[in-house]
Amino acid sequence: MRYCLLCLGLLLSPLAAFAQSDNWQQIKNDARGQTVWFNAWGGDNAVNQYLDWVSAEMKTHYAINLKIVRLADAADAVKRIQTEAASGRKAGGSVDLLWVNGENFRTLKDAGLLQTQWAQILPNWRYVDTQQPVTEDFAIPTEGAESPWGGAQLTFIANRDITEPPPRSAQALLEFARAHPGTVTYPRPPDFTGTAFLEQLLITLTAKPQALKNAPDTATFAEVTAPLWQYLDALHPVLWREGKDFPPTPARMDALLNSGTLRISLTFNPAHAQQKIARGELPKNSYSFGFSQGMLGNVHFVTLPANARASAGAKIVANFLLSPEAQLRKADPSVWGDPSVLDPQKLPVEQREALLARIPKGLPAVLPEPHAAWVNALEQEWLRRYGTH
Repeated sequence: MRYCLLCLGLLLSPLAAFAQSDNWQQIKNDARGQTVWFNAWGGDNAVNQYLDWVSAEMKTHYAINLKIVRLADAADAVKRIQTEAASGRKAGGSVDLLWVNGENFRTLKDAGLLQTQWAQILPNWRYVDTQQPVTEDFAIPTEGAESPWGGAQLTFIANRDITEPPPRSAQALLEFARAHPGTVTYPRPPDFTGTAFLEQLLITLTAKPQALKNAPDTATFAEVTAPLWQYLDALHPVLWREGKDFPPTPARMDALLNSGTLRISLTFNPAHAQQKIARGELPKNSYSFGFSQGMLGNVHFVTLPANARASAGAKIVANFLLSPEAQLRKADPSVWGDPSVLDPQKLPVEQREALLARIPKGLPAVLPEPHAAWVNALEQEWLRRYGTH
């Protein structure tokens, strides 16, 4: 009986593959001529230029008109999707594809506002590195509602001419800030890099790290987070502008580092310093570093709203973003330097070697993100404590 089932499986598997490829061809046919509205964070010139290249490729090879809506915050698009759903707009939504992760994904998924079970049927999924957290997002199962397209890790940047050796722990950072008052800061939450800095400190400092794997519990929140607030209370008086004002973005921190005002900047891209040096936007001797015990990291995704107008076109774009060509270009520090989500061992030899050459060396261990619900909880408490300064 088992032999018969095996034979049947061998017979059916090519049929299933054929059906899937036939279905994908139909999606490609449906996508031709569609206009796809891709809502993406637009806070970095390298990102914007890369997405402009993607738009040109979609037009040339797939007859898709890809329109990039550059966002200051993905939450703006989330609110728009929620508003459309509340008004009964079940089709023809204004967002076809959204760059998203973490709390924004959880918000949309919990409300049933996303298409599911599509990501793993993309043909280029076969190249994905499934050892990375590509099927969960801030501890939330994706259930095929998101396709990965890049990695990220919180990374400090310093100028070797004035900061060597760098602080390699939270305590060392506090001591460094005290020794060099006014030269350290972080982006104001809810900027996502600023919030990530809070999460990094919380993971490092809390006595109850296991609590971060689940949504915050109001009964234990104060106890779990107390070391974080004690640390910030000590840090803020020696920060830039005495912790009474914070840069709005990491880009502003880069500018302050470049001018010599700050000694340390902060990014969510390990190749960011290399890219900015090449563009003349950071000092030539800038370098990246992290805490010895590891730095917060995650995967970022694209998702399709349930009411997307151009679902077929959006899937073609998501699949292209996973292509070896697109991933290699994105990982090039002279283009963007965004870490790849592909497994080099699944690629042809030439592409494998090219991708391996673009993986930054000497990165600290990746610390997983806390449960997505911690983002809003930390931001609200931070604003309550420090937001009125």
